[in-house]
Amino acid sequence: MKVIISPDSYKGTLSAVEVAKSMQRGILDADQSIETMILPVADGGEGTLQSLITSTEGQYFSVNVLDPLGRAIQAQYGVLGDQETCVIEMAQASGIMLLQDNEKNPNLATSYGTGQLIKAALDQGFRKFIIGIGGSATNDAGIGMLKALGVRLLATDGSELENGVLNLEKLATIDIRQMDARLADATFTIACDVDNPLIGERGATAIFGPQKGVKKHQIVHFDNCLKHFADIVEKQFSIRLHDYKGAGAAGGMGGALIAFLKGTFHAGIEIVLGAVKLQGHLADAQLVITGEGKSDLQTLHGKAPLGVAKAAKQANVEAILLSGGIDVKAKGTLQKYFSVVESLVDQEVTVQQAMQEPAHFIRLKIKKIIECYIQKGDD
Repeated sequence: MKVIISPDSYKGTLSAVEVAKSMQRGILDADQSIETMILPVADGGEGTLQSLITSTEGQYFSVNVLDPLGRAIQAQYGVLGDQETCVIEMAQASGIMLLQDNEKNPNLATSYGTGQLIKAALDQGFRKFIIGIGGSATNDAGIGMLKALGVRLLATDGSELENGVLNLEKLATIDIRQMDARLADATFTIACDVDNPLIGERGATAIFGPQKGVKKHQIVHFDNCLKHFADIVEKQFSIRLHDYKGAGAAGGMGGALIAFLKGTFHAGIEIVLGAVKLQGHLADAQLVITGEGKSDLQTLHGKAPLGVAKAAKQANVEAILLSGGIDVKAKGTLQKYFSVVESLVDQEVTVQQAMQEPAHFIRLKIKKIIECYIQKGDD
């Protein structure tokens, strides 16, 4: 029997790779003869880089960049096993996970480091990019990234704007004459499930700003800064970002990628499943196991486990879901996609125990699930 192991991360506890290895141990505890294949997945947010590089046997590159507050750090990008597709995860250089709660500063937070990662990959000769833009700390419309790639944002007096969203108020001209010429030969696939416009009630600032530190009284001001940027882009390049679906992703990074790097949006999980070639691996499998930190109604709207389940159904392979927690409101619908829907947290295991020893309980739970599966097959 062959089992594909394709979980997402259990956010806050284990990476997708760690979850997959714990699941693998549980399977082999049940039956050493079972063939297993680890293909961790993600939906375009944090963890996408690791999942893709692990699943395709790619490699990492380390680069010295600036974090959201302009501090020197080391970040990574990866190249898939095909040796040509470069994976940039925005969270690596410009992520909110790089900041303590008291360091969140959306006035200054910059996407410059993400631009440095792209430039470093261009230097290595890569021209095919997957950009995962989840988990950002920024609300700067992607201007930091653009500046790192040679774009000049100029005030009326011709001076170059500093990083930071509030400086966009002074923007008069966007000068792309010195933009990295190699970008013309590059393709950018944006891994993102967010369809928010750049501005307005569903825009970058109103929806995502508060989690990045934007105070309620600042929302209108920030939004106006992004609107002014969008006005200039429309005036100069005839590209309207104001209400463009996805332009508000990652504090406006989506819009910058669309307008200046000709990026195209795709559902994160679809990109990941295509890159790891899950459909091909399912051809000779009998079972696929997936999971995430918590499965709820959001799981049914493009999250990684649902993507895995749909791929399994296409291949006529049974799918099992083991997540840290399962929302009772979603369980009935989830059971339409999975033959088994289980949670680490149950009558025997508390939330605290599951959080403290997730690997242990994943292993135990998977062992029981596989034993039941084998027994069912023998009956």
